[in-house]
Amino acid sequence: MVTAWLGLEEKIGVEQIESRLRLQTIVRLRWFAVVGQLLAVCVVRFWLEFEFPFGLCLLLIAASAWINVFLNVRYPARHRLGATFATGLLAYDILQLVGLLYLTGGIENPFVVLIVGPVTVSAATLPPIHTVFLGGMALASTVFLMFEHWPLPWRAGELLKLPMVYTVGQLAAVTATMLFLAIYVWRLSKEARQMSAALTATELVLAREQKLHALDGLAAAAAHELGTPLATIVLVTSELQRDIEPNSPLAEDLALLRSQAERCREILQKLTRQPSEQDPLHATLSVTQLLDEAAEPYRSAEKTIEITCRPREGVVGWATKEPVGERRPGLIYGVGNLIENAVDFATSKVEITAIWDENTLDVEIKDDGPGFRPELLDTLGEPYVTTRPAGTGGPGKRAAGLGLGFFIAKTLLERSGANVTLDNRQAPEHGAIVRISWAREVFESMMPSGQSSRAA
Repeated sequence: MVTAWLGLEEKIGVEQIESRLRLQTIVRLRWFAVVGQLLAVCVVRFWLEFEFPFGLCLLLIAASAWINVFLNVRYPARHRLGATFATGLLAYDILQLVGLLYLTGGIENPFVVLIVGPVTVSAATLPPIHTVFLGGMALASTVFLMFEHWPLPWRAGELLKLPMVYTVGQLAAVTATMLFLAIYVWRLSKEARQMSAALTATELVLAREQKLHALDGLAAAAAHELGTPLATIVLVTSELQRDIEPNSPLAEDLALLRSQAERCREILQKLTRQPSEQDPLHATLSVTQLLDEAAEPYRSAEKTIEITCRPREGVVGWATKEPVGERRPGLIYGVGNLIENAVDFATSKVEITAIWDENTLDVEIKDDGPGFRPELLDTLGEPYVTTRPAGTGGPGKRAAGLGLGFFIAKTLLERSGANVTLDNRQAPEHGAIVRISWAREVFESMMPSGQSSRAA
């Protein structure tokens, strides 16, 4: 869950430097502007019969319409504009509106408030730096219209001259409206993106949990269905061992077959055991005990497993005491699965190191194998993504892995509050590194009955 959330936060950061404005949106907004501007100048010219440069106004309106036609022909409707291109189009809208206002009274024209429109659109869809640029352009244009403009259209022979205090008030009103709408819309847009990212992260976590629950059902069904065949295999191998000579070349194979069948039965018994079946004398375990218990099934003469547990250098006081948490089968299984993978791929040695301080508990599992393929580092941990080729692993492992083991282990560890990351060792060393990190408070909160390893 933590990894998924961090991944989504990174995506949000990328989106903030790109435009979220579609071409279809800006084209439709401009068509509304074209129709509104055309209606306004026609009403003033033909109904109110006010004199003003009607032809020049039509020319500016036609320019916006032709730009819309060009954009519709040049780009598909769902084309998402780049931040710079979108800023240029919105800057044109400001300049086109300034041209119309210049011809029709400047800041004295009541439609001067429309100059905040492009800035508001930018606040909702573009990075803040672009909105600041467009806001500065709109504010400078409004100041220009305050001093330079053609007369406000009015009745023939009359000149309407508004007092300076009114025009200053208009400037203050436009500025305040622009700032308020831009900040408000930007804040709403940011919160909407964060809410959408949180919802997406929740859906991803729920999807992973659903897959894990489905695997739990499959495990229970497998335990039920495989119990009888495994019992038959154990019975048959026992009878064969009695019938053949001890020095027969088949004796070793039969012993291996029986031991693997018994191990499968033990695993199935663990899967069907109720969570409440826990020995009260062993309800807790330290970090060293956790790693020893998780690594014990995979120790062999061919490959060495070295476990080191110690406090971080410079730590003093109670923080030097080894963290102790609740004995959880899922936690032990998750760590054990990662150790098993390291043993399978290691050439000769697996190093497991646990280091803690007052705030964190970090566990590193290193092997001296080939390491992770770089192109799979970001996808490992998802179902059916694996680095295990056919024919790898220990006895009885002949088929390629499905990637479910690591997926289950990673999910179980993340449910315990851990953050699991993958990396490769730096040259000249070679091999893979799996890092498991808990907040110490989270690991120790898994103690039953409110106990704490900090107690003296």
